Amino acid sequence: MNPLAYFYSLQFVVLLACAAFYYKAAQMEGSSGLLWSALSVVVFILTWIVLSWGWLGCLLSQVGLFAGITVVRVLRRQGL
Repeated sequence: MNPLAYFYSLQFVVLLACAAFYYKAAQMEGSSGLLWSALSVVVFILTWIVLSWGWLGCLLSQVGLFAGITVVRVLRRQGL
């Protein structure tokens, strides 16, 4: 298998789109865009390449990351 085959897939484009979404969302929230987009890339690669979950798993992991970031921000805002 070509080691660069991952770069020629549609899932790689989705990975970049998710990273861009998280970067922009972090900017809107006044947080580190680099941190949020790096978390998105790590979670996507973990579910895509390491766990081989496929499309649904990759997208659900991004939703889970969004929910996790939301919970952490709410708890921080409340001082917990």
